[in-house]
Amino acid sequence: LILQWRKLNDLSNRYERFMQGSRAKSLEKRISDIFDEQGAQRSLLDSHSRQLKDLYFKQQYNYQKMGLVKYDAFKEMGGKLSFCLVLLDEKDNGFLLNSVHSSDGCYSYTKRIKNGQSDLELSPEETVALKKAIEYDI
Repeated sequence: LILQWRKLNDLSNRYERFMQGSRAKSLEKRISDIFDEQGAQRSLLDSHSRQLKDLYFKQQYNYQKMGLVKYDAFKEMGGKLSFCLVLLDEKDNGFLLNSVHSSDGCYSYTKRIKNGQSDLELSPEETVALKKAIEYDI
């Protein structure tokens, strides 16, 4: 009898903590509200997952890697005013911009880079800039 009374008392205490002064109808509403909130949270989580996948897909094609080399194109010129800039995406696709400074002016040209390689022959400075871009670590 004493054991049964003690178990009943423990059960009664747990029931009071669970209810926390609520009535059965208000408790049922609280549980229903929790399920509704859970559904809304799942929907929001699915939406955020889709957005993250979309951002990751777009990020692959943004320029992420860079290589820059400044050099003197002509021995009589000083100051390293010429430069070669390479910008690549995650898959090593992009372009090379070379700007050659001389006493007559400045000349710029570009070369397409695909999978880390150019269809056209590269100068030593361009090769160094391309290598820097491929090895670029964010």
